[in-house]
Amino acid sequence: MSIDVLLVDDDELVRVGLRAIIDAQPDLRVVGEAADGAEVPPLVARLRPTVVLMDVRMPAIDGIQATRRLLAASPAPPKVLVVTTFANDEYVYDALRAGAQGFLLKRARPSEVVEALRVVAAGESLLFPAAIRRLAGAYGGRGGDRLRSARLTDREAEVLRLMTTGRSNVEIAEHLVVGVETVKTHVGNVLAKLGVRDRTQAVIAAYESGFVVPNG
Repeated sequence: MSIDVLLVDDDELVRVGLRAIIDAQPDLRVVGEAADGAEVPPLVARLRPTVVLMDVRMPAIDGIQATRRLLAASPAPPKVLVVTTFANDEYVYDALRAGAQGFLLKRARPSEVVEALRVVAAGESLLFPAAIRRLAGAYGGRGGDRLRSARLTDREAEVLRLMTTGRSNVEIAEHLVVGVETVKTHVGNVLAKLGVRDRTQAVIAAYESGFVVPNG
């Protein structure tokens, strides 16, 4: 199946470059473009992309606000991959906390752009787990007893800990010597108990609650 991408960036040259990279792949295609975050919800409603590749800093509605609006406007929103100039950027962490599944540097090689889109679209592993750990250590607040109130089982807690390392469902299954479907069930239970949409949000909750230590 094709991964449909909506490009959102106020720099037309950036959009042209990303479109060339994406449309060169047999399983990826650009279905639309926008120059500002305000255009995102209506375009998503009309085009139904798999992933929104969105600049985190834009002059009117930035990627953080656009992500929040998108998640609020759609019961089944696409994945959001924010694009940034600097990896250690508080804007990036805020975008992840708002609901983005990952981030990509503007200086990324074409192969990295393609791989990031595929990883985020699949949603079964964490994009750049070490970078998210650094961001959580630099900008993350404390989430109190969020994990305690979630009442994860021992196995669910173990799966969450493995998720924070960036392991995919297949890798977690191999580590625990269980079936992939069993892992998917545990991951689904973790997300439901934490009240989050995806594994990126679950991992951030794990860091902010002290369940795992970002710099540990």
